[in-house]
Amino acid sequence: MAYDLEEQEQLATLKSWWKDNGTKAIGLLLAAALAASGWHAWRAWQANQSQQAAALYESLVKAVQANDAKALRDAGGTLVESYPRTLYATMGALAAARFHFVRADLKNAKAQLQWAVERSPSDELRDLARLRLAAVLLDEKTYDEALALLAAKHAAPIEAQYAALKGDILVAKNQPAEAKTAYKLALDKSDARNAAFRASVQLRLDALGG
Repeated sequence: MAYDLEEQEQLATLKSWWKDNGTKAIGLLLAAALAASGWHAWRAWQANQSQQAAALYESLVKAVQANDAKALRDAGGTLVESYPRTLYATMGALAAARFHFVRADLKNAKAQLQWAVERSPSDELRDLARLRLAAVLLDEKTYDEALALLAAKHAAPIEAQYAALKGDILVAKNQPAEAKTAYKLALDKSDARNAAFRASVQLRLDALGG
């Protein structure tokens, strides 16, 4: 087939461009293909990690229900060592901390909560772990350390709980005026629909004379 002059010029331009840029273009295409393949592989790996972590978390919950401390340690240990970036690891640490706390094992409860504070990928769960760790420190009478934890930046939805616990710590430190301020803040920040929480805080405030 004969080409007219314009088509010949276009072909010549294309050949010249390909000569100068063809290798680079192929390289970019290959890089894009490898990136897409790597992304899919990464997503598949993440999904697999999540599934395995979920199975371990389920085992941990069953161990808590069965009061099986060894099974809990085994599942919890694997979770935090092998899958620390998953939410299941943090939830497992929180569940394990509660298990130890109700059994007056404050040392292990603190260790689990401290791990969650330092390693959790979730800001919300980290805030919750910090709140619970401060409660453990209150039980240990480590008041200033507990107050320092509560002074850390935290999300607005948990502000009322932080303020209420701060009030409890200040009462324990025999600082009633400061405790009243904290309880009033807890009431101000709490959800009006959370009647039980508000009633509990109000009782503590009333005990200090309002």
